[in-house]
Amino acid sequence: MHAITRSGWIEVISGSMFSGKTEELIRRLRRSEIADQSVAAFTPAIDDRYGETTIGSHNGRQWAAAVVDNEGEGPREILDRYDGEAVVAVDEANFFSNALVDVCSELADRGARVIVSGTDQTFRGEPFEPLPQLMAVAEYVDKLQAICTQCGEPATRNQRLIEGEPAHVDDPTILVGAEESYEARCRNCHTLLTGERPDGRPAGDD
Repeated sequence: MHAITRSGWIEVISGSMFSGKTEELIRRLRRSEIADQSVAAFTPAIDDRYGETTIGSHNGRQWAAAVVDNEGEGPREILDRYDGEAVVAVDEANFFSNALVDVCSELADRGARVIVSGTDQTFRGEPFEPLPQLMAVAEYVDKLQAICTQCGEPATRNQRLIEGEPAHVDDPTILVGAEESYEARCRNCHTLLTGERPDGRPAGDD
């Protein structure tokens, strides 16, 4: 909470997959814990890669979290569960509906330090809502980079792979996965399939 205005603020940690977003989120939560600040952490119901009630990074670090419905008005459950904690963390914000934006703003208005982590681009390289909106209303934004698996340059994009091959541009936007489904790549090495799908289905047929 700011000393003069008594208001909170929003921090966004964004970037491609494998850039260390969740690791940085957990680092900030540990510092808050050391400072004896109360913490409430939330994770979307759709993401259970590291346990249903756990925020987890790709390198194995974890933090206990409450599961929240990520669709529709589901994110407003965070407000119902908020009990005056000094710090509120939301991981994998890209899986939540746009309702998360108003939720984070209301928490900040109540005096909470809100820390949000998520990737800001879809596998197509397009803006991944609600991260762009959250970045616009946040007081602090950090965009992290990974290392391109192809050339070693800084990576900002999520390369989706299906059985080792680039995903089709018309594939569904959300696919929960890790190393088996994604690679970090730079703009130049990022690839999308177009036209007819490898399995013979026409483009746009899900």
